[in-house]
Amino acid sequence: MTTTNPPSNPPAPPVDQIVQSQHTVMINGAEIRYTATAGVIIMKEEAEKDGVSAGEQARAGIFFVAYTRDDVTDLSRRPITFAFNGGPGSSSVWLHLGLFGPQRVLMTVEGWPLSPPGRIVPNQYSLLDVSDLVFIDPVSTGYSRAVAGESPKQFHDFRKDIESVGDFIRLYTSRYGRWLSPKYLAGESYGTTRAAGLAGYLQERHGLYLNGLMLISAVLHFQTLSFDHGNDLPYMLFLPSYTATAFYHRRLEPELQRDLNATLRAVESFALGDYALALLQGDQLDPATFDYIATQLARYTGLSRDYVTRSRLRIRDDRFVKELLRDQQRTVGRLDSRFTGSDRDAVGEVVEFDPSLAAITGPYTAALNHYAREQLGFCSDLPYEILTERVWPWSFNDHQNRYVDVAETLRRAMHRNPGLRVHVASGYYDLATPYFATRYTLNHLALDPALRAQIGESFYPAGHMMYIHEPSLAALKSVLADFVLAESRE
Repeated sequence: MTTTNPPSNPPAPPVDQIVQSQHTVMINGAEIRYTATAGVIIMKEEAEKDGVSAGEQARAGIFFVAYTRDDVTDLSRRPITFAFNGGPGSSSVWLHLGLFGPQRVLMTVEGWPLSPPGRIVPNQYSLLDVSDLVFIDPVSTGYSRAVAGESPKQFHDFRKDIESVGDFIRLYTSRYGRWLSPKYLAGESYGTTRAAGLAGYLQERHGLYLNGLMLISAVLHFQTLSFDHGNDLPYMLFLPSYTATAFYHRRLEPELQRDLNATLRAVESFALGDYALALLQGDQLDPATFDYIATQLARYTGLSRDYVTRSRLRIRDDRFVKELLRDQQRTVGRLDSRFTGSDRDAVGEVVEFDPSLAAITGPYTAALNHYAREQLGFCSDLPYEILTERVWPWSFNDHQNRYVDVAETLRRAMHRNPGLRVHVASGYYDLATPYFATRYTLNHLALDPALRAQIGESFYPAGHMMYIHEPSLAALKSVLADFVLAESRE
């Protein structure tokens, strides 16, 4: 007697998981009623077989949280902002629960964390009063995942990342009727790289023209940040942020400790003047000029002249954060150099960890996991990937043998869409994406002079996530609200 196994049923295709809830928040003394929509949208791509359309194939589930104001009657006059962070490998939790969203993680006024597990409170500085908000987690971050049978590795790529996030924006815009709404992108860190890339991709692939980009702690050209042999550019562009850090920790001489802005203007002039000329000369630099530059670098960084000399006038960021407070056996943060930490090895060359990242990871992780279930009503047993290494190695195949550069993509997008405006926000104590490196990039866009006024900048006495510092959060909210509202005033 023989038996046969019944044919197995194919797995059910993945489906969207969406939940909605109603809430209120007080912003600028006014009560805002809004709807929160959270969940996973299954992203599909058109499949072809032998040159013939074979229907749609599911590729990934993108997790998002959207907030839409309830009292809006005309969506064509209501802006919408799509927001994401960077990494690569970061979820959108930082912009979501730190800056834009209607709830935020509570820190001290200066930005220091509370005792674990932290707290979440209504965000009186939310941008929801002037714009609807959609927070997007790229594949492998947050609750976003490749579907069964699809390799997540394909999404861990410069171009595929832009395409998948851009296709999500196009789909959301269509499903929720926002094609005629003023549209903005907000990105932080590598999210600014993505945002500039999206400005080009959305225009060219989907005909979706944006009204503005909000770039928080921007990096548009990676040459400005890469301490590679033969690339002297970062040494001069990081210098003002080293000075700001030394100023904060009171490591400068009294004359330079009086006024941060005045000190920064002086060091900026030195960086692009005498220092740049000295670096360009390499080994041909004469001894007298070498000594002069070493003395000035020690003066502007708070490091010893001997250390600067032994560094051959070239101070890397990973060494600076270890060296500045070595005599106190303290390290300073990379994301926010106001923070300090301590290592087991006080004589090592590089730090064990970034104390500024360690300070915010716990509170934001606890807040998001609680908030998603208890207030948004979205439940998943998957880990919410706050900042994951699962995306590495990240592929930059499009930029082999050259630095990643989306500054040119941004320039092309602005020339094709003269209505595209940009605002860039930078923290003085950011050693990940220094403000002077960003300004250098913006000054080399080669924009049509008629478009230069389309780009604005603002600066804050905080770090990469300047919004954890409440005075900077309040100031940044005001600046970005004016940026969005400027569209309706024109």
